[in-house]
Amino acid sequence: MKYYEQLMEQRVFDYKDLSEIISENQNTISSLLRDYIRKHYIEQIRKGLYVVVSMETGAPAANRFEIGSHILEGGYISHHSAFEYFGLTNQMMFTVQVSGKGRFRPFSFDGYEYQSFRERIKEGVLQKENGIRVTDVERTVLDSINDLEKVGGLAELCQCLQMIPFLDEEKLLWYMEQYGKQFLYQKAGFLLEHLKTDLKLSDCFFNKCREYMGKSKRYFSDTMDRKVLRYSPSWQLYVPKDFMRMAELEE
Repeated sequence: MKYYEQLMEQRVFDYKDLSEIISENQNTISSLLRDYIRKHYIEQIRKGLYVVVSMETGAPAANRFEIGSHILEGGYISHHSAFEYFGLTNQMMFTVQVSGKGRFRPFSFDGYEYQSFRERIKEGVLQKENGIRVTDVERTVLDSINDLEKVGGLAELCQCLQMIPFLDEEKLLWYMEQYGKQFLYQKAGFLLEHLKTDLKLSDCFFNKCREYMGKSKRYFSDTMDRKVLRYSPSWQLYVPKDFMRMAELEE
C-alpha cells in the first residue's frame, strides 16, 4: 500500500497520473496496477482509468460525478446528471451524462451507465470539489432543452425547471448566442415562458428570444405525432395540444 494514500488524494486517476506519482518504468507501473487491482485497493473503471477503493467501505471512494468528470479530456457532468448534482430533480437516473472533447462508447461501472454528449459550447462549466466539473444551471437548462429526447423527456425536464429558484437571463442569452441555433431560441422561449414568474425571467428576455429565433415555423419535437399538435403563433412553433398536461404544469 505504499502509494495508496497518494492515490486516495486523487481518488480517480489514469496511467499518466500514476507515473507522475511513482516515477518508475512502464513495467513497474503496470505491475503495480495489477497488484493493486488484485488486492482490491483500486478498481478499473474502463481501459486506462482507475478509482481508489475505500478501505472502510470496500466501495469506490469517488462518486459518479467525480468519475464522470475524468473520462474525457476537459470532461464535465451535463444534462440531467447536472440537475442531479445540484439537487434539482426528484428522479435519479442510473446514467451519468458527460460532455467534453471527443466521445466515448457507453460503458457501465458500479451500477451506472456513462454516456457522452457532443460538446455544444465551451462556456458555463464550473469547477467544484474533488475534481468535479459540471455545467451551471443555465447551461444545463439549455443543453437539456436542446437534447430533450435524450434527457428523460418533457415532463422530467419541467419537473427539474420547477425546482429552480431563478435563472440568470443574461447567462441564458449569452449561452444561446454561443449555440447559434435559432431553433433553441424558439424552444427555450416557449417552454420557459410558462414558468417565467417562478424563474424570475423578464419580458425583455422573451422579446430577445423572439428577435433571434428567425422566421421559420418549426415542430417542437420531431418525435411527436403531428396530428396532436397545435400552432403557437407567438413562437412560430407547433407544440402538443396537451402541452400543459404533458409538462405536468398547472393551468
